[in-house]
Amino acid sequence: MATFKIEHDRPACIGCGACAAVAPEFWYMHDDGKSDIKGAKATKKGDEIILEELELDDLKNNMEAAEVCPVNCIHIFENGKKKI
Repeated sequence: MATFKIEHDRPACIGCGACAAVAPEFWYMHDDGKSDIKGAKATKKGDEIILEELELDDLKNNMEAAEVCPVNCIHIFENGKKKI
């Protein structure tokens, strides 16, 4: 089991691109103007992605991506406990 989990509340994303700017190896801007996590598991409601999840052993700079998000739609968990 991975140590960290990143959750992205995609409907809340405003597409500012801050996450992709600070962690481009994990985040990218989708054609619809919102960000996505590379390699994440997506939960959908109809055709809309409502949640993305990625489990990692090393958080790298994803904490910074969560901290710079102006709408706090990136959530970081460590060993099941929410960090941000």
